[in-house]
Amino acid sequence: MSWWQVLGTLVVGVGAGVLSGMLGVGGAVVSTPGIRVLGATPIEAVGSTVPAILPGAVSGTVRYARAGRVNWRVGLVCGTTGAATAVAGAVVADRVNAHLLMVATAVLLGWSGVATYRSGRAEPDPAIVAELIEQAEESVLAPPGAAPDAGEPPSTPVAPAVTRSVVPVAVLAAVGAGSGFVAGLLGVGGGVVMMPVFTSLLRIPIKEAVASSLVAVALFSLPALVTHAVLDNIHWGFALLLLCGSVPGAQIGSRLTLGASDHAVRVWFGVFLLAVAAVYGASEVLAL
Repeated sequence: MSWWQVLGTLVVGVGAGVLSGMLGVGGAVVSTPGIRVLGATPIEAVGSTVPAILPGAVSGTVRYARAGRVNWRVGLVCGTTGAATAVAGAVVADRVNAHLLMVATAVLLGWSGVATYRSGRAEPDPAIVAELIEQAEESVLAPPGAAPDAGEPPSTPVAPAVTRSVVPVAVLAAVGAGSGFVAGLLGVGGGVVMMPVFTSLLRIPIKEAVASSLVAVALFSLPALVTHAVLDNIHWGFALLLLCGSVPGAQIGSRLTLGASDHAVRVWFGVFLLAVAAVYGASEVLAL
Protein backbone atom coordinates (compact mmCIF):
# COMPACT_ATOMS: atom_id res chain seq x y z
CA MET A 1 0.00 0.00 0.00
CA SER A 2 1.23 3.52 -0.78
CA TRP A 3 1.51 6.24 1.88
CA TRP A 4 -1.62 8.00 0.65
CA GLN A 5 -3.61 4.76 0.83
CA VAL A 6 -2.41 4.23 4.43
CA LEU A 7 -3.24 7.78 5.48
CA GLY A 8 -6.58 7.77 3.64
CA THR A 9 -7.60 4.45 5.20
CA LEU A 10 -6.82 5.70 8.72
CA VAL A 11 -8.95 8.80 8.11
CA VAL A 12 -11.78 6.64 6.77
CA GLY A 13 -11.48 4.41 9.86
CA VAL A 14 -11.87 7.34 12.23
CA GLY A 15 -14.86 8.60 10.26
CA ALA A 16 -16.46 5.15 10.33
CA GLY A 17 -15.91 4.95 14.09
CA VAL A 18 -17.50 8.35 14.64
CA LEU A 19 -20.52 7.28 12.61
CA SER A 20 -20.73 4.00 14.51
CA GLY A 21 -20.71 5.71 17.89
CA MET A 22 -23.09 8.49 16.83
CA LEU A 23 -25.73 6.50 15.02
CA GLY A 24 -25.52 2.85 16.05
CA VAL A 25 -24.34 1.53 12.68
CA GLY A 26 -21.28 -0.54 11.92
CA GLY A 27 -19.48 2.31 10.19
CA ALA A 28 -19.04 0.35 6.97
CA VAL A 29 -21.41 2.75 5.21
CA VAL A 30 -18.36 5.04 5.21
CA SER A 31 -15.51 2.54 5.12
CA THR A 32 -16.84 0.35 2.29
CA PRO A 33 -17.06 3.14 -0.32
CA GLY A 34 -14.01 4.82 1.25
CA ILE A 35 -11.59 1.95 0.68
CA ARG A 36 -13.21 1.30 -2.70
CA VAL A 37 -12.03 4.75 -3.76
CA LEU A 38 -8.60 4.02 -2.23
CA GLY A 39 -8.09 0.97 -4.46
CA ALA A 40 -9.83 -2.02 -2.89
CA THR A 41 -11.68 -4.38 -5.24
CA PRO A 42 -15.47 -4.63 -4.81
CA ILE A 43 -15.33 -7.88 -2.83
CA GLU A 44 -12.40 -6.57 -0.72
CA ALA A 45 -14.44 -3.45 -0.01
CA VAL A 46 -17.19 -5.70 1.38
CA GLY A 47 -14.98 -8.06 3.40
CA SER A 48 -12.21 -5.74 4.63
CA THR A 49 -14.56 -3.47 6.57
CA VAL A 50 -15.86 -6.25 8.83
CA PRO A 51 -12.82 -6.63 11.18
CA ALA A 52 -13.13 -2.97 12.27
CA ILE A 53 -16.86 -3.23 13.03
CA LEU A 54 -16.46 -5.27 16.25
CA PRO A 55 -13.98 -3.05 18.17
CA GLY A 56 -15.81 0.11 17.09
CA ALA A 57 -19.17 -1.27 18.22
CA VAL A 58 -17.78 -2.51 21.54
CA SER A 59 -16.10 0.84 22.22
CA GLY A 60 -19.34 2.74 21.60
CA THR A 61 -21.41 0.25 23.63
CA VAL A 62 -19.19 0.70 26.69
CA ARG A 63 -19.71 4.45 26.67
CA TYR A 64 -23.50 4.17 26.24
CA ALA A 65 -23.68 1.52 28.98
CA ARG A 66 -22.00 3.90 31.40
CA ALA A 67 -24.70 6.47 30.58
CA GLY A 68 -27.46 3.88 31.16
CA ARG A 69 -28.73 4.03 27.58
CA VAL A 70 -28.36 0.37 26.48
CA ASN A 71 -31.50 -1.79 26.29
CA TRP A 72 -29.76 -5.15 26.61
CA ARG A 73 -32.91 -7.14 25.78
CA VAL A 74 -33.22 -5.46 22.38
CA GLY A 75 -29.51 -5.65 21.58
CA LEU A 76 -28.95 -9.25 22.66
CA VAL A 77 -32.04 -10.72 20.96
CA CYS A 78 -31.36 -8.94 17.66
CA GLY A 79 -27.65 -9.73 17.84
CA THR A 80 -28.13 -13.42 18.59
CA THR A 81 -30.55 -14.07 15.73
CA GLY A 82 -28.56 -11.90 13.33
CA ALA A 83 -25.34 -13.77 14.06
CA ALA A 84 -26.68 -16.90 12.35
CA THR A 85 -28.06 -15.14 9.26
CA ALA A 86 -24.87 -13.07 8.84
CA VAL A 87 -23.07 -16.27 7.81
CA ALA A 88 -25.66 -16.94 5.11
CA GLY A 89 -25.31 -13.38 3.85
CA ALA A 90 -21.52 -13.64 3.63
CA VAL A 91 -21.76 -16.92 1.68
CA VAL A 92 -24.23 -15.37 -0.78
CA ALA A 93 -21.92 -12.34 -1.19
CA ASP A 94 -19.17 -14.61 -2.54
CA ARG A 95 -21.47 -15.90 -5.30
CA VAL A 96 -23.02 -12.78 -6.81
CA ASN A 97 -21.80 -9.80 -8.84
CA ALA A 98 -19.89 -7.54 -6.40
CA HIS A 99 -20.88 -4.37 -8.30
CA LEU A 100 -24.53 -5.30 -7.81
CA LEU A 101 -23.84 -5.58 -4.07
CA MET A 102 -22.51 -2.03 -4.10
CA VAL A 103 -25.65 -0.79 -5.89
CA ALA A 104 -27.82 -2.68 -3.39
CA THR A 105 -25.92 -0.98 -0.56
CA ALA A 106 -26.65 2.44 -2.09
CA VAL A 107 -30.38 1.63 -2.36
CA LEU A 108 -30.40 0.51 1.27
CA LEU A 109 -28.66 3.70 2.39
CA GLY A 110 -31.15 5.83 0.47
CA TRP A 111 -34.13 4.09 2.05
CA SER A 112 -32.63 4.40 5.53
CA GLY A 113 -31.81 8.06 4.97
CA VAL A 114 -35.31 9.02 3.86
CA ALA A 115 -36.98 7.14 6.72
CA THR A 116 -34.70 8.60 9.38
CA TYR A 117 -34.72 12.17 8.06
CA ARG A 118 -38.52 12.22 7.92
CA SER A 119 -38.76 10.99 11.49
CA GLY A 120 -36.29 13.67 12.61
CA ARG A 121 -38.12 16.50 10.87
CA ALA A 122 -41.56 15.45 12.11
CA GLU A 123 -42.92 17.57 14.94
CA PRO A 124 -43.66 15.63 18.15
CA ASP A 125 -47.29 15.26 19.22
CA PRO A 126 -47.93 18.12 21.74
CA ALA A 127 -50.22 15.87 23.81
CA ILE A 128 -47.50 13.24 24.16
CA VAL A 129 -44.90 15.85 25.05
CA ALA A 130 -47.17 17.38 27.69
CA GLU A 131 -47.87 13.95 29.18
CA LEU A 132 -44.16 13.10 29.37
CA ILE A 133 -43.38 16.42 31.05
CA GLU A 134 -46.16 15.87 33.57
CA GLN A 135 -44.91 12.34 34.34
CA ALA A 136 -41.36 13.59 34.81
CA GLU A 137 -42.48 16.34 37.18
CA GLU A 138 -44.53 13.89 39.21
CA SER A 139 -41.58 11.51 39.43
CA VAL A 140 -39.31 14.29 40.70
CA LEU A 141 -41.75 15.67 43.26
CA ALA A 142 -43.22 12.37 44.47
CA PRO A 143 -40.90 9.38 44.56
CA PRO A 144 -42.57 5.97 44.09
CA GLY A 145 -43.76 4.49 47.40
CA ALA A 146 -43.71 7.78 49.30
CA ALA A 147 -46.93 9.35 50.58
CA PRO A 148 -47.44 12.91 49.34
CA ASP A 149 -46.73 15.48 52.00
CA ALA A 150 -49.25 18.32 51.83
CA GLY A 151 -47.63 21.60 51.04
CA GLU A 152 -43.97 20.50 51.10
CA PRO A 153 -41.91 18.76 48.41
CA PRO A 154 -39.45 16.05 49.49
CA SER A 155 -36.09 17.30 50.71
CA THR A 156 -34.15 15.37 48.04
CA PRO A 157 -35.54 15.37 44.45
CA VAL A 158 -35.53 12.01 42.70
CA ALA A 159 -34.69 11.84 38.98
CA PRO A 160 -37.13 9.94 36.75
CA ALA A 161 -36.00 6.46 35.69
CA VAL A 162 -35.04 5.78 32.08
CA THR A 163 -38.01 4.28 30.24
CA ARG A 164 -37.29 0.99 28.45
CA SER A 165 -39.16 0.05 25.29
CA VAL A 166 -40.88 -3.36 25.46
CA VAL A 167 -41.03 -5.07 22.04
CA PRO A 168 -42.08 -8.73 21.57
CA VAL A 169 -39.15 -11.13 21.31
CA ALA A 170 -40.46 -12.56 18.00
CA VAL A 171 -40.41 -9.08 16.42
CA LEU A 172 -36.89 -8.39 17.67
CA ALA A 173 -35.73 -11.79 16.38
CA ALA A 174 -37.14 -11.04 12.91
CA VAL A 175 -35.45 -7.62 12.81
CA GLY A 176 -32.16 -9.15 13.94
CA ALA A 177 -32.32 -11.97 11.38
CA GLY A 178 -32.92 -9.58 8.48
CA SER A 179 -30.25 -7.16 9.65
CA GLY A 180 -27.69 -9.92 10.15
CA PHE A 181 -28.21 -11.25 6.62
CA VAL A 182 -27.71 -7.77 5.17
CA ALA A 183 -24.60 -7.29 7.32
CA GLY A 184 -23.00 -10.45 5.93
CA LEU A 185 -24.17 -9.81 2.38
CA LEU A 186 -23.06 -6.19 2.04
CA GLY A 187 -20.26 -5.99 4.60
CA VAL A 188 -22.11 -3.34 6.64
CA GLY A 189 -22.79 -3.47 10.35
CA GLY A 190 -26.52 -4.07 9.97
CA GLY A 191 -27.37 -0.90 11.89
CA VAL A 192 -28.50 0.79 8.67
CA VAL A 193 -31.39 -1.68 8.67
CA MET A 194 -32.05 -1.84 12.41
CA MET A 195 -31.99 1.87 13.19
CA PRO A 196 -34.88 2.95 10.90
CA VAL A 197 -36.92 -0.07 12.06
CA PHE A 198 -36.18 0.62 15.73
CA THR A 199 -37.06 4.30 15.56
CA SER A 200 -39.78 4.51 12.88
CA LEU A 201 -41.66 1.21 13.27
CA LEU A 202 -40.95 0.05 16.83
CA ARG A 203 -40.89 3.60 18.30
CA ILE A 204 -37.77 3.01 20.37
CA PRO A 205 -36.24 6.33 21.58
CA ILE A 206 -33.35 7.32 19.34
CA LYS A 207 -30.52 7.20 21.89
CA GLU A 208 -31.72 3.86 23.27
CA ALA A 209 -31.93 2.59 19.67
CA VAL A 210 -28.37 3.74 18.89
CA ALA A 211 -26.93 2.09 22.02
CA SER A 212 -28.86 -1.18 21.57
CA SER A 213 -28.05 -1.36 17.87
CA LEU A 214 -24.33 -1.30 18.68
CA VAL A 215 -24.75 -4.38 20.90
CA ALA A 216 -26.38 -6.28 18.04
CA VAL A 217 -23.83 -5.03 15.52
CA ALA A 218 -20.98 -6.32 17.70
CA LEU A 219 -22.58 -9.76 18.02
CA PHE A 220 -23.27 -10.47 14.39
CA SER A 221 -20.00 -9.01 13.14
CA LEU A 222 -18.20 -12.06 14.59
CA PRO A 223 -19.59 -14.79 12.27
CA ALA A 224 -19.46 -12.41 9.31
CA LEU A 225 -15.77 -11.80 10.06
CA VAL A 226 -14.94 -15.51 10.25
CA THR A 227 -16.85 -16.29 7.05
CA HIS A 228 -15.26 -13.50 5.00
CA ALA A 229 -11.81 -14.51 6.31
CA VAL A 230 -12.33 -18.15 5.30
CA LEU A 231 -13.51 -17.04 1.85
CA ASP A 232 -10.41 -14.81 1.53
CA ASN A 233 -12.46 -11.66 0.98
CA ILE A 234 -10.40 -9.53 3.41
CA HIS A 235 -7.45 -7.31 2.45
CA TRP A 236 -5.74 -7.19 5.86
CA GLY A 237 -3.81 -4.01 5.10
CA PHE A 238 -7.04 -2.06 4.71
CA ALA A 239 -8.72 -3.99 7.55
CA LEU A 240 -6.08 -3.31 10.23
CA LEU A 241 -5.81 0.39 9.38
CA LEU A 242 -9.59 0.76 9.57
CA LEU A 243 -9.53 -0.98 12.96
CA CYS A 244 -6.91 1.45 14.31
CA GLY A 245 -9.11 4.42 13.43
CA SER A 246 -12.49 3.02 14.45
CA VAL A 247 -11.99 2.73 18.24
CA PRO A 248 -11.13 6.40 18.99
CA GLY A 249 -13.70 7.47 16.40
CA ALA A 250 -16.47 5.54 18.20
CA GLN A 251 -15.67 7.31 21.47
CA ILE A 252 -15.98 10.69 19.73
CA GLY A 253 -19.25 9.72 18.05
CA SER A 254 -20.93 8.42 21.21
CA ARG A 255 -19.96 11.60 23.07
CA LEU A 256 -21.58 13.73 20.35
CA THR A 257 -24.85 11.76 20.41
CA LEU A 258 -25.17 11.73 24.21
CA GLY A 259 -24.90 15.52 24.19
CA ALA A 260 -27.35 16.14 21.31
CA SER A 261 -31.14 16.23 21.05
CA ASP A 262 -33.05 13.25 19.63
CA HIS A 263 -34.30 15.24 16.63
CA ALA A 264 -30.78 16.44 15.79
CA VAL A 265 -29.43 12.88 15.81
CA ARG A 266 -32.18 11.70 13.45
CA VAL A 267 -31.60 14.57 11.00
CA TRP A 268 -27.82 14.03 11.03
CA PHE A 269 -28.29 10.36 10.26
CA GLY A 270 -30.81 10.93 7.45
CA VAL A 271 -28.85 13.64 5.64
CA PHE A 272 -25.59 11.73 5.84
CA LEU A 273 -27.04 8.49 4.47
CA LEU A 274 -28.78 10.26 1.59
CA ALA A 275 -25.54 12.00 0.57
CA VAL A 276 -23.51 8.79 0.70
CA ALA A 277 -26.21 6.85 -1.18
CA ALA A 278 -26.24 9.38 -4.04
CA VAL A 279 -22.47 9.42 -4.58
CA TYR A 280 -21.97 5.74 -3.87
CA GLY A 281 -24.83 4.55 -6.09
CA ALA A 282 -23.93 6.74 -9.06
CA SER A 283 -20.30 5.58 -9.09
CA GLU A 284 -21.20 1.89 -8.94
CA VAL A 285 -23.94 2.13 -11.59
CA LEU A 286 -21.38 3.71 -13.92
CA ALA A 287 -18.92 0.91 -13.07
CA LEU A 288 -21.52 -1.67 -14.17
